[in-house]
Amino acid sequence: MKVLVTGGAGFLGSFVVRRLLAEPSAEITVMLRPGSSPWRLDDCGNAFATLACDLGDAGGVRAGLRAVRPDCVIHLAWDGVLARDRNDARQQANVGAADHLVRGCADVGVTSWIGLGSQAEYGPQAGRLDETAACAPTTRYGAAKLETFGAARRLCEAAGMRFAWLRPFSLYGPKDHPDWLIPYLIRAFLRGERPAVTAAAQVWDYLFVEDAADAIVRVAMREAARGVFNLGSGRPQALRSIVEALRDTVGPQLPVGFGELPYRPDQVMHLEADIARLVEATGWQPLTPMSEGLRQTVAWFRAHG
Repeated sequence: MKVLVTGGAGFLGSFVVRRLLAEPSAEITVMLRPGSSPWRLDDCGNAFATLACDLGDAGGVRAGLRAVRPDCVIHLAWDGVLARDRNDARQQANVGAADHLVRGCADVGVTSWIGLGSQAEYGPQAGRLDETAACAPTTRYGAAKLETFGAARRLCEAAGMRFAWLRPFSLYGPKDHPDWLIPYLIRAFLRGERPAVTAAAQVWDYLFVEDAADAIVRVAMREAARGVFNLGSGRPQALRSIVEALRDTVGPQLPVGFGELPYRPDQVMHLEADIARLVEATGWQPLTPMSEGLRQTVAWFRAHG
């Protein structure tokens, strides 16, 4: 099977590519934004092909797809994923980029299109969420993801392509962007600093990135896996306990500034994924305990800064 991955040089994408390398039938091409640095894939050598392409260029996308002619496309690329970018006007450009990609896939006969959504499509809600929960995004990021979901699903249905859409809740692991909460805390603790945080009463659903990548590849490899899937651990934890576990891994004596930051006005206090549909469709299960995932993440940042 020829698989093309957009966003393969990103945090999650790099683990998806690495997981695909374990599939004997997968012939992998990673679509890279011109000028980007795929440093997260440096340890993979020449095990996959690359394609330089700007998703904003519809003609370039069609030409690239014609050159590769993939059977399956896994679309992970997105511009503006950090919290500070969630209401940036450029979020809308991602909708057009996905449209170029889906239409190009239809032109070259791609049979499966897998897209990455977000829990932000649901907006702040309380309790365990399954895929039937109403979507009410409160950020441009969530709204753009939801618009992309609807448009891509319609285009795939019209073209006869299998469509699957995964909504990750909170991911973490080695090689993550340093501005996210867990990397930020690790780096602060490693420097011996006192990180300022909220009261950390939130209950969040964190999933280790290797488990997330395994789920995405399982969906890609199973023809029967179609529609929307929540992607989480299904085992939410109190954020305070996660912060304390990180602190204890680095140095139990280190201070934490609990309550020194206010909650955001749109603070999500409870984030919990119902993953029953994904488990039933693929047989997937999250395998990495939070303690082990945090240990590996701390070890990577300790080694790489």
